[in-house]
Amino acid sequence: MATSWVNSAERIGSDLHLELTGPGGRRAALTRALREAVRSGRLAPGTRLPPYRSLAADLGVARNTVADAYAELVAEGWLIARQGSGTRVAERAEPLRPAARVPKKAPPRARGPRHDLMQGTPDASAFPRTAWLASYRRALQQAPNEVFGPGDPAGRPELREALTEYLARARGVRTEPGRIVICSGFAHALRLLFGGGVLRGPLAVEAYGLGFHREVLAAAGVRTVPLPLDEDGARVDRLGRERAVLLTPAHQFPTGGPLHPARRAAVIDWARARDGLVLEDDYDGEFRYDRKPVGAVQGLDPERVIHIGSVSKSLSPAVRLGWMVLPERYVGAVLAAKGEREAWASVLDQLGLADFIASGSYDRHVRRMRLRYRGRRDRLVTALAEHAPHIEVTGIAAGLHAVLRLPPGTEASAVKAAAWQGIALDGLAAFRHPETDMPAGDGLVVGYATPSEHAYGPALEALCGALPPP
Repeated sequence: MATSWVNSAERIGSDLHLELTGPGGRRAALTRALREAVRSGRLAPGTRLPPYRSLAADLGVARNTVADAYAELVAEGWLIARQGSGTRVAERAEPLRPAARVPKKAPPRARGPRHDLMQGTPDASAFPRTAWLASYRRALQQAPNEVFGPGDPAGRPELREALTEYLARARGVRTEPGRIVICSGFAHALRLLFGGGVLRGPLAVEAYGLGFHREVLAAAGVRTVPLPLDEDGARVDRLGRERAVLLTPAHQFPTGGPLHPARRAAVIDWARARDGLVLEDDYDGEFRYDRKPVGAVQGLDPERVIHIGSVSKSLSPAVRLGWMVLPERYVGAVLAAKGEREAWASVLDQLGLADFIASGSYDRHVRRMRLRYRGRRDRLVTALAEHAPHIEVTGIAAGLHAVLRLPPGTEASAVKAAAWQGIALDGLAAFRHPETDMPAGDGLVVGYATPSEHAYGPALEALCGALPPP
């Protein structure tokens, strides 16, 4: 029997490999081949099939053979045929089976999440599509031919130059393009630095932080040593024999608040005295609301700080671009660790971001989102003051989330109550380092950036209904 690739204009250029084999003639073989293509997922629900004549010509079979095969699969429920829209794969493209027997007294089940109040994600509906498209188009039109050949593992010079200017102006970073290495985000930076053998542990970290980052470090064989936190940030006076420390000095994650100026100076003194290194996660550096901008620690000593940033919060996590601003002595080792081109970020995205920054579009977007997120923050604070005045809200001077402090022993039940209200969020305990001796506090980490504008009000109403009573 025939084996054929089907490529028809009516299928919008899709290719479908059909093997017309087995007993029963061509009609039976075609029916089996189409059924298997649907069952395996190669023909997704809603896919429009070619007209009889087109498919018959592609396969070298009679038109009636295709018509009969389609009719049989329509009768079985695999396909649907409607006048004016052709023949398509059914949305429920599987044979009907008897319904599973449900116990008469099945236990109730929690409803799925309807309100996304998870931290760490910006409002996807606010992505600046028009401005980004304009930058991407300009960048491609102006790009020299060598852009489309082998590149530089450090990243495109256009982006490194744009970042040099932007980071100096907006974050107080002191650097030059030759000391910036482009990566795909903060986790990628950690993998290059520690997994690539540039740095070794143990590494001091804040007692509360992203467990994912600790997992990345653990996979590289790095032991992390937790530093307690207080109202002034990480207790850098507790640094011991570690040779490096990872901090979120602009806005501690997730508890909130900047690292106190005295501690910023103290950690630099520690690094100089121990020949140590500070890794600065510039988390939420652009989003401050009720305080003056806090500059990067890197500006205090560019040779003792690795400054790491990305656009995952300020623009979108879909734009997989970040950067490391390195002391000069580490540049060569990081580029060697980056190695093969498979670890490089997309050159075309780098060019688009470079234009987006250089044209001023990035600044305008950040200012616009700062106003939007401040309004979201204010609505959260107002709703809590009205409906749950006994709940203290902290960490709200900057960032994309707030911490709701709860009475002792109520966090687990509050997280469960939120789930029953259809709310996705985290409890504070989820971010606690398992080896810290810092006293635990109950709380909810509430992201206010993720929901779209129309969904935010219902999310706040549901949240207030899930909080413990006074």
